[in-house]
Amino acid sequence: MDYGIWTSKALLGLGALTMLVGVSTGDAQAQSVSYHAGSPYVMLHEERSSPWLLQLQPGYARQQHHVRRQQARHAYQRSLSGRLVTQPTHRQAVQAHRPAVQEASVAPSHQLNPIFLPQVVSYDTHHAVGTIIVDPHNRFLYLVEENGQARRYGVGVGRAGFGWSGTATIQRRAEWPRWTPPASMIERQPELEEWRHGMPGGLDNPLGARALYLYEGGRDTLYRIHGTNQPWTIGQAMSSGCIRMRNEDVTDLYERVRIGARVVVL
Repeated sequence: MDYGIWTSKALLGLGALTMLVGVSTGDAQAQSVSYHAGSPYVMLHEERSSPWLLQLQPGYARQQHHVRRQQARHAYQRSLSGRLVTQPTHRQAVQAHRPAVQEASVAPSHQLNPIFLPQVVSYDTHHAVGTIIVDPHNRFLYLVEENGQARRYGVGVGRAGFGWSGTATIQRRAEWPRWTPPASMIERQPELEEWRHGMPGGLDNPLGARALYLYEGGRDTLYRIHGTNQPWTIGQAMSSGCIRMRNEDVTDLYERVRIGARVVVL
C-alpha cells in the first residue's frame, strides 16, 4: 500500500472521529446550558417597554391618579353642557339603585329658636318703667320701657317642682359671679360637693357672665337672674328655679337695671 494514501485515509478517519466527539460534547454542553439557564430573555421594542419603565419612576402613581381625576372632571363638565354623557361608574350605579333616605327635619339640639332672641315688643302693663317681669310659662323676661313697650328676652326657668313666683328686688349685682351651690342642691347632686365652698367665676361657672340677686323682705331668696354656660337650654324648664339667660343677653340687661329694681315673677 502506498504510504501517502494510507496517511491520508488515517488523517481523514481521525478528523471524522474528532468531529463526532465535538458534536457529542457540544450537545452535552448545550443541554447543560439549557438546563441551568432557564427561559431565554425576552426583548421588547422600546415603544412597548417604555410604559413599564415609567411605572418605576418616583411619583408615577400619584401623577396617574391626578391625570385620571382631571379626565373625570373634564368629562363631567362636558356632560353638563350636553356634548358628552359618560357611563356611570360602578359606585355611581350602586348608589343610584339605593333607596333614598329622607334626612331628619329635627333641628340640632343646640340651635336656639329665634323667638327667644332679644327684641322690643308692645307690652301693656301697669308696672313702672324699669320693672322686670318674668313669664315662666312662655319663657320670656320683659324689661318695661316707655310708650307701652318692653324689651323681651328668652329665658330658661325652673323645672317642675322648682319654680318660684312672687315679687322681689335686686339687691346685688355681680360680674362673672362666684357660684356656691346650696346645701339642698348638694344633697340632690353629691358630685357638687367639691364646690361646697364656691366655684370661681368663669366660662365653666353655671352662673355665666352676670348675676342679679333677688331679695324679698331684706332676705336673700337664693334665686338669681343669671347667665349660663349652656345657652341651648334657653326656652326650657331645666334649672333649679333660677332665671337663666344667654350671657350676651344677661350682660345687656345688667347694664339697663340698677340696685332696687323690682322683679315680678308671674
